[in-house]
Amino acid sequence: MVSLIAALALLQAGAAAPAALPELGVNLERFDYPFTVERLRAPVGTEVAQMAFMDVRPAKPNGRVAVLLHGKNFCGAAWEASARMLVARGWRVLVPDQIGFCKSDKPAGTQYTLAGLAANTARLMKARGIDRAVIVGHSMGGMLAARFAIDHPALTERLVMVNPLGLTDRAAEGVPYRPLADLIADERKTDAASIKAYQLANYYHGEWRPAYDRWVRMLAGQFAGAGREAMATAQGKTSEMIFTQPVLYQFGRIKAPTTVIVGTRDTTVFAKRQAPPTLQQFLKPIPAIAPAAVAKIPGARLVRLEGLGHAPQIEAPDRFHEVLLAAIG
Repeated sequence: MVSLIAALALLQAGAAAPAALPELGVNLERFDYPFTVERLRAPVGTEVAQMAFMDVRPAKPNGRVAVLLHGKNFCGAAWEASARMLVARGWRVLVPDQIGFCKSDKPAGTQYTLAGLAANTARLMKARGIDRAVIVGHSMGGMLAARFAIDHPALTERLVMVNPLGLTDRAAEGVPYRPLADLIADERKTDAASIKAYQLANYYHGEWRPAYDRWVRMLAGQFAGAGREAMATAQGKTSEMIFTQPVLYQFGRIKAPTTVIVGTRDTTVFAKRQAPPTLQQFLKPIPAIAPAAVAKIPGARLVRLEGLGHAPQIEAPDRFHEVLLAAIG
């Protein structure tokens, strides 16, 4: 497992941080998405927020729908290549930005739950007249996709999780709870250099490409300027959500045909930094814990993408799409 110190060394050696970034707005007001962005009013706790989404329709529909769910450090825009591939093959593609992320609102008083995010995704599907869809989720979105399939089986045709979080329960492994105030304080330190160092080490196994800078700018640009506190609060709260709301104990309730796609060079270990040093060495990354977790899902299939990291849909879209198409039928 590459440590943060090693990640910074890699960054200094071979991948300089992006130049100073402009403020993109806390809701990415100044970051262009590949398709038209619409919004739906959605409840979050006692508040109502605007949920941004893209609903991309093909010229020649095949009658099927895919819902693509982004990860914690990604946005709906990061699914661009996959969305274009699916639309070209007749799929209708719905790509939401979850409340608390990207172009969607980040209400200050919100308490985030995976069940709530799944309920809002179901609400969006129904508002757009979609009765059933293939649910595809990446990273945190994979964890959310599992929660969606459990809570909304009638809406789930198939389930695909891509390098998902939530394949283990870090609290059960002994990782201590970190207070929300501390998580938010950590997020306030976020900048382009720290984002790139983390992604270089954990997502792209030390091999950076200029194309990845766009996704660093997208995330770092939300932290630049007036939106910094709202972003830090939302990111801290959603980290707490991931840690405190494990889904694997209910994997046996997933009814939809399920495929889990894992890049074998992914070194992501969620919550490692809040674990004591004596425990960190025993916490395993996603590829190592995937087989046991997938075995808990009835009839699920694990597909390994050799040599790829945490975001195969970005790192090697052609290879990823071949596997995705096989998974969704």
